[in-house]
Amino acid sequence: MKIYNNVNFIDKKFVNSVLAIGNFDGVHLGHQELLKKAYIFSRKVKKKFGILTFDPLPKDFFNKTDNRILNIEDKIDTVKKFRADFFIKQKFNRNFSKISHDNFVKTILLKKLSVHSIFVGKDFRFGFKREGNIFFLKKFSKNNNFKIFIINFKKFNNHKISSSKIRSLIQAGKVSLVNKVMGRPWTISGRVIKGKKFGRRIGFPTANIKILNQIKPLFGVYSVKIIFNKKTYKGIANFGVRPTFGSSNPILEVNVFGKNHNFYNKNIKVLFIDFIRKEKKFINSAMLVNQIKKDIKVAKISLNKK
Repeated sequence: MKIYNNVNFIDKKFVNSVLAIGNFDGVHLGHQELLKKAYIFSRKVKKKFGILTFDPLPKDFFNKTDNRILNIEDKIDTVKKFRADFFIKQKFNRNFSKISHDNFVKTILLKKLSVHSIFVGKDFRFGFKREGNIFFLKKFSKNNNFKIFIINFKKFNNHKISSSKIRSLIQAGKVSLVNKVMGRPWTISGRVIKGKKFGRRIGFPTANIKILNQIKPLFGVYSVKIIFNKKTYKGIANFGVRPTFGSSNPILEVNVFGKNHNFYNKNIKVLFIDFIRKEKKFINSAMLVNQIKKDIKVAKISLNKK
């Protein structure tokens, strides 16, 4: 899969392709259905298949937040399994946000990409002030010789699956439900940084990650899986401020079961499996140790079921 940072740099061999367009934040089951259908259609018409997404998310750009479900690297890793020939992570900035909806189609989809067909979700909006929608695309496609496919919402337990709903679930600690609507565990990736060694002092060494460019989960303890160098380990994680030790900066601390692994300055992936409990302050470290032992037992039961 060839990756581009801008539609202006795309190779000529990828023009006149089948293009899936959207934020695809989280690449949940609804997104996956759209991508699968786009891929199947591209093979049917013997065209290249590409994905156009935006970085940062437009909503985060305007609100000056960073609440994406997956960072851009994990998004790219996730969509690779849909066998796209190319992936455009279009830089979303002030200039790009001012492109009108009709110019988005004329300049980007037609002039630069010469799309054969596009696949979008039913709620797809685009262009300055989100003035473009599927009705505009349908009308425009008839006069400009490209096909448009509108993919309906996917539901889980009779509720529409959406990225905004998934964000709310993550912030509420409901990661097991998040994993069901995403079709896989929610993941945080990052470089392990030097910590204050609170965990090591009490017998539970941790790999510490400062969560950047991504939504933060509810403060608390989780059963997790850790991926490093293509190997998967089981463990437990705490995200919070470590109130027992008087800390105040949120950090993700991960303890791998069994052998002590040195992940310092390495990139690891943390897969959230189940929420165990909320973070709390203990009177002393002995009480904290006792609780961690209980948490580990719960985490092991949780992980053995998955």
